[in-house]
Order: sequence, then structure tokens, then C-alpha cells
Amino acid sequence: MARIPDDELDQLKRSTDLAALVRSKGVELKKHGAKDLCGLSPFTDEKTPSFIVTPAKNLWHCMSSGKGGSVIDFIMQYDGVSFREAVELLKSKSPTLYKSGEPVKKSTVPKLLPPVEFNADDQTLFSQVLDYYAERLHENPTAIDYLKKRGLWHEEALKRFKIGYADRTLGLTLPHKNRKDGAEIRTKLTRLGIYRESGHEHFNGSLVFPIMDEGGAVTELYGRKANEKQKSGIYHLYLPGPHRGIWNAACLKSPEIILTESVIDALTFWVNGFEHVTCIYGTEGFTDDHLEAFRANKTQRVYLAYDRDKAGDRAAERDASRLSSLGIECFRVRFPTGMDANEYALKVTPAQKSLGVLLNSAEWLGAGSKGHAVESKIEESESNDAPCASSSLVEIAANVSSSGVEAAKIKKVELEAVGEDYTLELGERSYRVRGLQKNGSLEVLKVNLRLSYGDRFHLDTLDFYRAKDREGFIRTAASETTLEADLIKRDLGKLLFALETLQEQRIREELEPKGESVTMAANEKDEALALLKSPDLVGRILEDFDACGIVGEATNKLTGYLACVSRKLDKPLAVIIQSTSAAGKSMLMESVLAMIPEEERVKYSAMTGQSLYYLGETNLKHKILAIVEEEGAEKASYALKLLQSEGELTIASTGKDDQGRMKTEEYHVEGPVMIFLTTTAVDIDEELLNRCLVLTVDESREQTKAIHDLQREAETFDGLKRKIERERILTIHRNAQRLLKSLHVVNPFAKQLTFLSDRTRTRRDHVKYLTLIRSIALLHQHQRPLVERDGLPHIEVTLADIAAANALAHEVLGRSLDELPPQTRRLLEHLKEMVGARCESEEIDPELCWFTRREVREFTGWSNTQLKVHLDRLEELEYIYPRRAGMRGSAYEYELLFDGDTDTAKPQLIGLIDLEKLGYDNKFTGWMAEFAGPKRPQNGVFAGSASSAGSSGKAASRRKTPKSRNAQARDNLRVVVS
Repeated sequence: MARIPDDELDQLKRSTDLAALVRSKGVELKKHGAKDLCGLSPFTDEKTPSFIVTPAKNLWHCMSSGKGGSVIDFIMQYDGVSFREAVELLKSKSPTLYKSGEPVKKSTVPKLLPPVEFNADDQTLFSQVLDYYAERLHENPTAIDYLKKRGLWHEEALKRFKIGYADRTLGLTLPHKNRKDGAEIRTKLTRLGIYRESGHEHFNGSLVFPIMDEGGAVTELYGRKANEKQKSGIYHLYLPGPHRGIWNAACLKSPEIILTESVIDALTFWVNGFEHVTCIYGTEGFTDDHLEAFRANKTQRVYLAYDRDKAGDRAAERDASRLSSLGIECFRVRFPTGMDANEYALKVTPAQKSLGVLLNSAEWLGAGSKGHAVESKIEESESNDAPCASSSLVEIAANVSSSGVEAAKIKKVELEAVGEDYTLELGERSYRVRGLQKNGSLEVLKVNLRLSYGDRFHLDTLDFYRAKDREGFIRTAASETTLEADLIKRDLGKLLFALETLQEQRIREELEPKGESVTMAANEKDEALALLKSPDLVGRILEDFDACGIVGEATNKLTGYLACVSRKLDKPLAVIIQSTSAAGKSMLMESVLAMIPEEERVKYSAMTGQSLYYLGETNLKHKILAIVEEEGAEKASYALKLLQSEGELTIASTGKDDQGRMKTEEYHVEGPVMIFLTTTAVDIDEELLNRCLVLTVDESREQTKAIHDLQREAETFDGLKRKIERERILTIHRNAQRLLKSLHVVNPFAKQLTFLSDRTRTRRDHVKYLTLIRSIALLHQHQRPLVERDGLPHIEVTLADIAAANALAHEVLGRSLDELPPQTRRLLEHLKEMVGARCESEEIDPELCWFTRREVREFTGWSNTQLKVHLDRLEELEYIYPRRAGMRGSAYEYELLFDGDTDTAKPQLIGLIDLEKLGYDNKFTGWMAEFAGPKRPQNGVFAGSASSAGSSGKAASRRKTPKSRNAQARDNLRVVVS
């Protein structure tokens, strides 16, 4: 039986009210001391109460019997059940849990509801057991992890094939065998093979795959042990008796069948889109049922995708002989030596393409061509009638004369370009192709094709990659023009290769990086250099954002700008902006991107799963890839994560050589690339969160009011002037970005830096922190000398760069260590404020101050949908406690459990080195003075009292001589982060 995780047990112990459970058993508990409850022991006949319950720890102790422990121990002792049954009772919240009665030493009556009907027939019983196994699968991390590791966690497949997991809990729901109904149901299950004669569950610890006929009746069960370390060495289990039935009987409707050696391999093909697949039961498991099913359904071809080992090859040769006797064509799918389908699909990705390549290149097992790859058929004569396992494109390519003489290799033909059309003259036959430019993928070749012969013609639109389209064109054209169908078929073969060549050339040219070079005038270059050499460069950037009409969000604007600068580094930063809908995340991203040259950024609204792989080798190198909504790139998420981590992408795809033979082509996308995303999701994918800096939009009322003021100002004459000035500022910043070079950055203080190391995820956060420092140094490259040591030119990081990075890291990186998303923490602050005000006005204690969702909506102004999401999160993390109230329980009231300080709970990245240790306090009035920020009010998490100060006060603070160097340093850092 799988071991229950400790964290699951701890959660169970905490979430169950032990005192309520004890009282439900008839034990009267009274207050005993400050923290405990006391009552008469249910386990002895004592007269003086000695049964102690400690609610704060959810523990109990019986003085008279010496027993004690957690809520699990109490259930075991009182109900006489095993540890596992006690846990299952608590998890299921069974009504029997709170029934009163006398303690039982050992219960023979199940406390859990049985999932099966004791008087059910065999098939109903099978179905009920499988439903229970399917339910248990989702409760067992071991089984889930196994399926995910094998690439088989597929919700549709789980439901379609009723995949389940046997965790030995079925017996906990059944009466013991010493009872009449318990003995009867266990005997039935033993007869069906669910239980063994020994009384143990047959498939214990196994994933269970039922084999059912087309009517849904179970004919066989296959079990695969989820634990890879079995002492017995047995990993595959079946029902007793001969194998019966066909897995995935629906595949028999297809004339072509993929036949694998095991259910796992068959499921691998199915989840990757090849649904016409079934399996045998091991190398010796090809049954008469298989043979009869293929014969009855008139199967034409079978692809034998057995393991690539001696046993698999021997079984393939034997089964091919039996299938061939029925006139079924057989092909051997050859994996690399020692591999099976599942292992190959996991190692050669994407599996949908890699498995397709092997199927297309499967070896025919008929007489006369054994050992020759399918591709070689193109050069063979028509007299060799061996069938072809690849697509019908090879059939078109096999261009042979109708007279039966030896076929020559396909000759290349040249298409003549006429405007956007192409023409091909073959004797008296003339072909015109139109619309080739509309195809944007190598997987589609859809054109408008006209065939002219004398005064006869045929015109149609077809996709050359669809056999049905080609056959339809050939048949109708032959009728319209009186030409032979074989002649038109050969013409289409020549035309296909010519069009493929043109399309591949055109698409590659479009994917090639455009060498866009922008020429700057002398005065434009001087303005850009003046910006980059500005002693208060960071403050200047923030002021320019304000001048462009982007109010507030100082931390987000500066972090986004620095992340865009990091595109010039070998390992750029990645940014994702998180907010609710219409809060301004897209506007923030657009504002940052507007300061980057157009030729150095690529922006998409959505991306398909394979689109990144075909962007061209250097199209993204040292550029910004911006995607408006993270949901729009969900299918490309794996490629995005890989591009961010590895800095490059590589994919192997199938194509054709000049003779039409299948070949593998490699597509390579070279980085590094800075990735910029936005999202409305509250919970961000953990893998994405680890790789990105998460910026949260300020959704406060003050920020909304400031935005409204700016929107109204945009309608005035001052707004018109700001719009004109904005274009000038953006031009300066774009030219400044063009002047930045990809230089090596060396941090001489790196070994002295410190960082939080109490969790593994900080390994990536630490890299982000170091990259942030390098980005700041790179931005100031025109203010730093170019140092050359051992022939390696570079610029060096200064203490001011580290100070600036530290100031930003508290909010940007500290947020990732907070268990609450920013919006949820903002709601917690509102609740703290609301409850505090009510307690003060009504003079009540906080634990008596309950509140409803309506009251929270009225206080915060949040929408009901938004409020539900974040209240559920606070309830889940035990910051609030739900209490049902009202006449009919129609309303929920909550109690605020959190009694901490919300200010101290804000993002803080502890563990960074004190810059005073590096001697920075003696230089603080120098370069870091630029971080006083723009001359305007600021909003931010760490602004403190400074955030409410007027713009004149902020400007003055930048000019004042600090009273205390340390105090001034803290104030300036707060202003930066704000």
C-alpha cells in the first residue's frame, strides 16, 4: 500500500475538530484550566474525569487507560479500525464518523460506504470496481506521478479508457469475511479475479487498464505496477485465465492499425494523436481474438510497433506471418535498438512528429523488399509491386510510365513566374498555379490550379498534401480534358516537387532576419548619448515615463525597462505582468516596449505550439519577444520555457529531398531572447514563475484616480502638447537603445554578495538578482571605462549598481517568496482595516466581529467574482474562517483569523548584503542620488510616508544634503522601489 505523505496527514490532523468529534461520541467535555477540556474516559469506567483534550494542539490523552494521540489515534481506538481506515474515514468525512456508540476493540462492519452493490451481476460489479479505481487514481500522487513521467497524464484518455489505480482501500469498504455479506462479496470478487484466494487485492499498487468490447463489457484487466522497485520483479498483471478482447476496439474501424507490445505503448500513440492503435499482451500475447477482429473488420495494413529487441523482432516476424495469411500488409516500425514506443516518445520530442516519422519510414515485411526502407521505393520500377507505408505523396512521386518500362527518376521542372502566378508547360498541357503566397506553413500546400489542353480546361482549388483533393482533381480533369488519368497524375507529381521547392524557399526567405539598419542623424545621436551619459540616468528614465503619460508604477516601469536592456546580455531576464482584467497590464507593457526600437522587438497576440521553432535561426537573437496574454501562448509554453532556460530551440522535422524521399530536417532558433508576457491569472504556472520576474499592477484607488486625472488632461491643450513631446522622448530612448552594445559585464563584488538560501527556488531567483545588477551596469556602459584584461574587453559593476538592484529586488524578487498573490494580500489589508474599524466603533473583540461578502464588497468596491477568488484563497490558507449564518444558511459570514501586521507581511527579500560592509556609505551622496525619482507623487509598496509627499518635496529630497548617511540611504531606496 502506498505510504500516505506526512504533509497530508498533518493537514488532516489540523483540519478536524477533535473536541467536536469527541463530543459526538457522547463524551461531555468541560473547561479544564486555561487551554484544555476534560471529560469521563470512553475507554474505562472511571468516575473522576481524566480524559483531556487540548484543542490548540488537537491532541487527547486518557489518564486512566494511558491512551492518547491525534484525531487519527482517537478514531482507531474508539471505532476499532486500522490506521488506513481511520485516515480514509477522516478524508471522506463519512457520516458514520460522528455517530455515537460504545467503543469497539475491532470493528468488522465497514465505516466507509461500499462502492459496489452486493447483489450486482458480474459486469456491473466490474464496472463499479473500475469506477472506484478511477476515483482513487486522482487521490494517489504515486499513480499520478507515474503517468506524468511516462507522458500519459491525459484527461480524455483517463476518461475514455477508464484508467484507475488499486491502492488496497477497496477492502476497507467491504464487510469482513467473517460476516455473511462480506464473505459473499469477497467470493464474487475472487471469482472475477479482483481478489486472490489469499484474500489480497490482485492489482494492489497497480494502474488498472480495462479491456472492453464495443458494448462496454469488460473482457480483461491489465495492471502495471506504479512502483519501479518490486522485490518480486513482477510489474505486469492480468486476470487469471486466457487473454480475451481487444484494447481500444474502436480502432478496428480504421483500415490501418498500429499494433504495439503493451497497453502503455499503445496509449503513448493514442495520446499523441494516433488513435487507430491497439496492443497485444506481451510478445507471446497475440491471440486468436486479434486475428479474428482484423479479419472481420477487413483491416488492410498493420504497423507492428513492438519493442526493438530480440523478443520484439521475433514476435513481429511471427505475427506478420499470421497476418499476411489473411492478406493484411505488415510493416515493422523500427525504434532505436533497445527502445519501445513510450521511451522513444519521451526522448524524441515532439512525440507527435517523431512517431509520425517512424510510421512513415516503417519497413515492409512482405516478400521481395525485406530490409529496404520505404523511401527507396521511389527509385524502383513499377514492376516491383511492394506496397508503400508512407503517405500517398510517395505514391505521386513514384512516377512510372504506363507502358511498364523501367521508371526513371523524377525530373525537376522549372515554373515560370507570371506576376503572382506560376505556369508550367508540358507539351500541349499547360498548368497555372495561383495563391501559393497565401500558404504560411510547410504543412499546407493549398493552391488554385488550372489545367488547359487545347480548348479544354479544368479549374479547381486543392491542397496538394491531401490525397482526396488530388484524386478528385485527377478524376475530374481527366473527364473534362479527355487526357489519361495516369498522365495527369505524373504531371501533378512533377508540379508537387516544383511547388514544394518554391514554398520552402519563400518561407525561409521570410524567416530570415531582416537586416534593418536605422541611420541616425548627428543631432539624434548626440541626444541619445546625452541621455546615456546623464549622471541621473535612472531618474531621467522615470521622469520620461511620466512625461509620456504613464503615472505611478515606478518599480514596474524601471524593472521592465532594465529587463528590456538585459536582451543584450547572454542570459536576459524574463518579465510577466500580473493584474486583473482592465487594470492596465497591457498599457504598462506597451509603454515599456515603446521605448525599444521596433527592429529589436517582436510582438504577438498568440502563438501555436510549433510556431517558435520556425521563426528563423537568428530572428530572435538579442531581441524582445512580447506576447500580449500568457494564455495566448499556452500551447507554446514549453518552447518559451526552454528558450528562456537554454537560450536556443532545436526541433527535428520531416521533409523531402530533391528526389522526394523522406528526410529529417533540423530547425534551430538561436537566442538569447528577452520574454515579456502579461496575464490575468491569480495562480501563475510554477515553472513560469521560476523563470520570470513577476510585476503586479497597482490597483489602488489612488492609482485609479491618478489615471483618471491623466485621461482627462489628455483631452486638454496640455494633453496635446504632451502627446507631441512623447514622440520626441520615445525617439531619444529608441536611439539610445540602438547605441547600447552587447558587452561582457564583470562584477568585482560578486563573491562578497549574499542571498537567501533557505529554499531551492532561490537558485533561480539568485540568477535573476545577479542579472538585474548586470543589466543596470550595461545600461550605464557609456559612463564606464572599457576594461581589457587578458584580451577580454568588459565593463565592471559598481556599488551603485548593486544598491539599485537591492532596492528593486525587495519588491520584485521578494514577492515570489510570499505565499499570497499581491491582489490577495491587498484584500487582506482591506479586511484588517475594515475589522479594526468595526471593532473600535462597536467596542467588540475581533473574534466576534464577523463579516459577510456583501459588506466586503461595499467596503472595497471589488466585483463579486474577484472577491470570491481571493476570499477562497484566504480561507484555504487559514487567514479567515467561514461561519454559516442566516435563517436558511443563505449567507456566509467570516471571521478574520489573521492578527499580524500587514505592513510587515509585505514583500521583503532578506539575506542581501548590507552595502555599508562594502564601504558604500562613504559614497552614497554620489551616483545613487539619481534614485530620488521624478518630480511627482509616487505610489508603491515600500514608499512609506514618502509616497504621500508632494512632488516638490521629492524633488527637494534629491538636492538635500542627508542628515545621516544611513538614514538617507534607506529613504532613497524606498523612493526607488516606489
